[in-house]
Amino acid sequence: MAALDLADATAVDRRRRAAGRNHVVRRIFLYVAVVVVGAVAALPFIWGTITSFKQDPDLYNVQNNPFTFNLHPTLHNVGLLFSHTRFLTFVANTMEVGGLVVVITLALALPAAYSLARLQLRWGGPLGIGIFLVYLVPPSLLFISLSRVVTNLGLQDSKWSLVLVYPTITIPIAVWLLIGFFKSVPRDIEEQAMIDGYSRLAAFWRVAVPLAFPGIVAVVVFAFTLAAHEFIYALAFVSPTSQKTVSVGVPTELIRGDVFFWQSLQAAAILVALPIAFVFNLLLERFIAGFTMGAVKG
Repeated sequence: MAALDLADATAVDRRRRAAGRNHVVRRIFLYVAVVVVGAVAALPFIWGTITSFKQDPDLYNVQNNPFTFNLHPTLHNVGLLFSHTRFLTFVANTMEVGGLVVVITLALALPAAYSLARLQLRWGGPLGIGIFLVYLVPPSLLFISLSRVVTNLGLQDSKWSLVLVYPTITIPIAVWLLIGFFKSVPRDIEEQAMIDGYSRLAAFWRVAVPLAFPGIVAVVVFAFTLAAHEFIYALAFVSPTSQKTVSVGVPTELIRGDVFFWQSLQAAAILVALPIAFVFNLLLERFIAGFTMGAVKG
């Protein structure tokens, strides 16, 4: 009997050790996979950063390794970006347009999403789906009609045309995301607030909006990122250099005929991408929660 108990204990211990080894192997495989995927994703940024400091002979020699400095690095290309283009003006315009687009998007999407999520309307569900389908319309199909609106309002060749146009893209997806988040907020919390004397508007602003904060973060990130990288409307509606955003100003200033200032282009891309990536990583968890909960609850 004691021999059987010892054999069982030995078998259990053997299985435990095998399970421990399998767990370690799986964790190692997971970490290796994460490192490989991260390295592949980072390659464009690494290449762009190295290219920004390369001399022309080093860049144009196809025999050279693109990920090493075959000649001494130089700051000339970064200096060219700031001294021979209005890069800081483009950045300021992008910040202004992006900030206004975010404000307009939230001002219209929050009450619209709350109404569709909370008010008992027979057509609320189909209307929410219809709003989301508007986002799927290709920008090229709306270009002619929007250009007429911009011209009639006298906003051509002005960054204000972008402030007018971009919310037509951001508001539908923002409403869709926020509908899901407002649906995830328990109705009892708002009803209790109204029993305590809050109006419907006060309950919305003081109770529902704070609880939907992850969704609001997702909307802010989405709206600002779109305003920063959108190209078609910015190229079509804005011609003066002083009114351009980064997405259009940098390529139009650094691509002159058949001359491409590759190093300065890469420097501009890295300088714009790094702050956005930093803020995005700070808000990553809330951003993911905003998209996933909005999609599931919606």
